[in-house]
Amino acid sequence: MRYFIRSAAVAIAMAAASTLSLSAAMAADISGAGATFPYPIYAKWADAYKKETGIGLNYQSIGSGGGIKQIKAKTVTFGASDAPLKGEDLKSTGLAQFPMVMGGIVPVVNLEGVKPGELVLDGPTLADIFVGEITNWNDEAIKKLNPDVKLPDQAIAVVHRSDGSGTTFNFSYYLAEVSADWKSKVGVNTALEWPVGIGAKGNEGVANNVAQTGGAIGYVEYAYAKQNKLTSTDLINKDGKKVEPTAAAFSAAAANADWSSKPGYGVILANQAGAASWPMTSATWILVYQKPDDAAATTEALKFFAWSYAKGDDMAAELDYVPMPDAVVKSVEEMWSKDIVDSNGKPLYSGM
Repeated sequence: MRYFIRSAAVAIAMAAASTLSLSAAMAADISGAGATFPYPIYAKWADAYKKETGIGLNYQSIGSGGGIKQIKAKTVTFGASDAPLKGEDLKSTGLAQFPMVMGGIVPVVNLEGVKPGELVLDGPTLADIFVGEITNWNDEAIKKLNPDVKLPDQAIAVVHRSDGSGTTFNFSYYLAEVSADWKSKVGVNTALEWPVGIGAKGNEGVANNVAQTGGAIGYVEYAYAKQNKLTSTDLINKDGKKVEPTAAAFSAAAANADWSSKPGYGVILANQAGAASWPMTSATWILVYQKPDDAAATTEALKFFAWSYAKGDDMAAELDYVPMPDAVVKSVEEMWSKDIVDSNGKPLYSGM
């Protein structure tokens, strides 16, 4: 199956700036904005697509909340969000939504002497840290999970997102699944009233803050952990098994997803069953208008997405993202040909 991918440890060629602009501004270029979660793979796809077609992508990595605002304001051709819009929102706005790629959210820490994979956490303990109940790294709850790790007597510095974020939505969704305390005190949303910690903008900002702060813990998309050489933790999943963050573990979480069960393919992959499943797995979605004002621009965007589905799997695997299954891609492209049309009702997408 296409979505069962080997894990690959490769460097990410990713600009330090949070705006992807892979060509000079041209009328043919595609404009988008939103989630920071998929930025590394969108950058990689865009570079290859530019070389093959001459058409560039200008993608603003500003967070899911910003992407939703910009597509609703019609300032970009597409929006990108890791928190799917609900069916009623799609209907009221005239937007179509589809998943582009999947990946994993990982806890990352900055603890002297602790290497990636040496520390393990479970959901309730992670929730207690981010709710402020556990404040020191040598707390008994952490020591119980890590009897062979030398844990420092050091205060925990919590780092979280400050912007509207689909990564935060999926992170908080998982914590609400495993912790009644988190569910009642904090809840689930793209932006939260955080009980503790310091805020940072984007996956980039959280990664940088954790890297620079001794005793820190944060949460980022896995590609950012790799690119910044951060120490990711293992997790105990729903089946009680210790799992590492790998593309195979992200794939296992998505294996039984029923993508047709939610409007706009809005399936949440957090806390999925399965011995090999990574508990903080997420898809990321694209938003375009069903009847766009600029049909030509949306047509170019759909061509880019179709190309990425068809030719981008290996690039996604290199960055430990998980491509969408063949059946989902087929369903999405059928949706395009039926639902995304010009002012005369003619489909904008007719296949590659």
